[in-house]
Amino acid sequence: MRIYVTSVFVDDQTKALDFYTRVLGFKLKNDVPVGEHRWLTVVSPENPEGTELLLEPGDHPAVQPYKAALLEDGIPATSFQVDDIDSEYARLRSLGVTFTQKPMDAGTVRMAVLDDTCGNLIQLIQMKVD
Repeated sequence: MRIYVTSVFVDDQTKALDFYTRVLGFKLKNDVPVGEHRWLTVVSPENPEGTELLLEPGDHPAVQPYKAALLEDGIPATSFQVDDIDSEYARLRSLGVTFTQKPMDAGTVRMAVLDDTCGNLIQLIQMKVD
């Protein structure tokens, strides 16, 4: 068994697509109209046949209280792995990305947390090499 699709609730699918592709560097995989929304997925350019991230509309009544609670408590909606967190942090800061947590050591990883501009905190993780 493998994870095929995972999702992050976004406030605006078009804005999310721009941020996740142009800024974070993911590649568009699917953009299929579904009523007033879209089945909108992105993938890592390093693994285009791998797990898809669904940029899911956050219209369901339960989504906004859930997202607000996560934000208030500083809890990331999801986590992405990077090879070099310090260079990724510098690259993203140069593009205007806001971080709520600068790169720091956390046990077996280095981590940072950014604001995706679509209502979510996103954690970046770099595995430490022994």
